[in-house]
Amino acid sequence: MRREGTVLFKGKVAGIVWQDDEGYGFSYTAAYLEEESAEPISLTMPMRKEPYLSRTMLPFFDGLIPEGWLLDITVKNWKLNPNDRMQLLLTVCRDCIGAVSVESNNR
Repeated sequence: MRREGTVLFKGKVAGIVWQDDEGYGFSYTAAYLEEESAEPISLTMPMRKEPYLSRTMLPFFDGLIPEGWLLDITVKNWKLNPNDRMQLLLTVCRDCIGAVSVESNNR
């Protein structure tokens, strides 16, 4: 089963993050790559056509997920599995501090 979310950078659609049977991935959209004012979502993920792939959650996105007591509150209030990193990302990162947010595409 594939789960995915739209990644916004400063309010603009920048790409798609997903989890499937192979692991995790992120890809910039073609439209975003063509924008003159486009910037990478992270210095660790420069803009490119090829997707970023990993067997584990990509470190940049893992860093968006709350930690410590804030994670505890999040898990309790939304009844989430604290070990399901993709579920956490898609649920709580709609309104992150900073320029990046993630909106779930799985309704």
